[in-house]
Amino acid sequence: MSVLLSIDGLSVALPPGADRAFALHEVALELRANEILCVVGESGSGKSMTAGAVLGLLPPGVRATTGRVLLDGQDLLTMSEADLRGVRGARIGMIFQEPMTALNPLRTIGDQIGEMFRTHTALRASTIAQRVVELLEDVRIPDPEAAARAYPHELSGGQRQRAMIAMALALEPHVLIADEPTTALDVTTQAQILQLIRDLQRRKGTGVLFITHDFGVVAEIADRVAVMQHGRIVEQGTADAVLNRPQHTYTKALIAAVPSLHPPDATPVAAETALTVVGVCKTFRPGGWWGRGGRTVPAVRDVSLELPRGSTLGIVGESGSGKSTLARCILRLQEPDAGSVRLGATDLAALSRRALRAQAGRIQMVFQDPYASLNPRRRAGDLVAQGLVIRGMPKARALARARELFELVGLDPEAVGRYPHEFSGGQRQRIGLARALALEPEVLVADEPVSALDVSVQAQVLRLLADLRAQLGLSILFITHDLRVAAQICDRILVMQHGAVVEGGSVTSVFGNPMHPYTQSLLASVPGRHWA
Repeated sequence: MSVLLSIDGLSVALPPGADRAFALHEVALELRANEILCVVGESGSGKSMTAGAVLGLLPPGVRATTGRVLLDGQDLLTMSEADLRGVRGARIGMIFQEPMTALNPLRTIGDQIGEMFRTHTALRASTIAQRVVELLEDVRIPDPEAAARAYPHELSGGQRQRAMIAMALALEPHVLIADEPTTALDVTTQAQILQLIRDLQRRKGTGVLFITHDFGVVAEIADRVAVMQHGRIVEQGTADAVLNRPQHTYTKALIAAVPSLHPPDATPVAAETALTVVGVCKTFRPGGWWGRGGRTVPAVRDVSLELPRGSTLGIVGESGSGKSTLARCILRLQEPDAGSVRLGATDLAALSRRALRAQAGRIQMVFQDPYASLNPRRRAGDLVAQGLVIRGMPKARALARARELFELVGLDPEAVGRYPHEFSGGQRQRIGLARALALEPEVLVADEPVSALDVSVQAQVLRLLADLRAQLGLSILFITHDLRVAAQICDRILVMQHGAVVEGGSVTSVFGNPMHPYTQSLLASVPGRHWA
């Protein structure tokens, strides 16, 4: 196969004061026609910086110092900005990780895709409109005419990503760069997007540089794989060789950290119940004056569950299934319309706000985004100690306890004086755990606590949760859309769809012999399910 894109000895320097001198160090890659090359590695490995260097889209103060990036024999690094504009979109297409950020919210989808033709061709407006609809049809968006007239916020996440793919393929470029295009998507939507990219690539003979941190995706889609660490390529080869016979220590460690769909041996479940939820319902009424007159959206429909003491119950399902709304209703962060939530003998749903505050220490929550849930203006130790101080503990003693909790969750106790932005994503999640544990809760509600983390950090946090459960006797309600993660940490599983529980049981029974069609479709959509 002919080489479409060649990266030869590429080094990219970082500004003074960065954590290392180079973002990329002597990177060498070749992308061939009609193949998918997956570049895999953790955050900070240089994957996205490589894509930025190819397209001349490096951040301010960051520059390529050595090497070449050859497209059909032309060195992109020596091109002027005007010449590069002729390359972007026309010869190299780009699918960005977050389409809601990449798309202009003030312009329709059709207008934004049409801009590719207006910029690079002399086609008439009527022809452009027709081509836009054809492209949206190619990426299998329902009712492409309506989608072309829609604004980004009017489409689902999966539909926005399909629109981004349509835009990237508009001028039929020979090279397509896909930067984490499925990271934020549900498992079934992710499977559809992966299949779409693979079908389009095979039909058009495109070379795809696919950037990801997910080895399941690599197993599903890659022809060849390059593994990056600290800005260097540490291993590359065929997908079969890298996935099944890895040579480099870093590659082996990453693959070992990928959670399996096969659960570990079951642990005995206590007879005593820590949390009982009966018939919880929650309906939202958006639109209309003062919330009246609009349509109703039943987010949680008559959900009941039992969480045995010292066990982990997983709630799985896609976005919009009602998982997070259920969690917020359990903690009364949102008021349920009906049902009871018993913590031991106490019905939290029946308590007044004042009485609920007295019970808050018994049940705590770990949020999905640790950076958004931590006040950036307060030191990490103060954030962990805050609940103790509110409940009357002297500040000095509370800070001493915060140091103990830092050590418990695997952080340096001396780091209590640092601010959230001075920690990595995995460290911030540990701070969130320490804060939740400060009041010694009986039940921990963890809402997608590892979804934003790299695979090795994810594995560390999952091990930490399991250790804390055993050490402190915690009962954990674990919410996730990642079935691999659920298989590794949960004793039992409930599957939610459209606000209702459609299936439940032990992890072994639900994942090994799913009965409901929705559960079956979720499991069938897990990328690389036959590999790990």
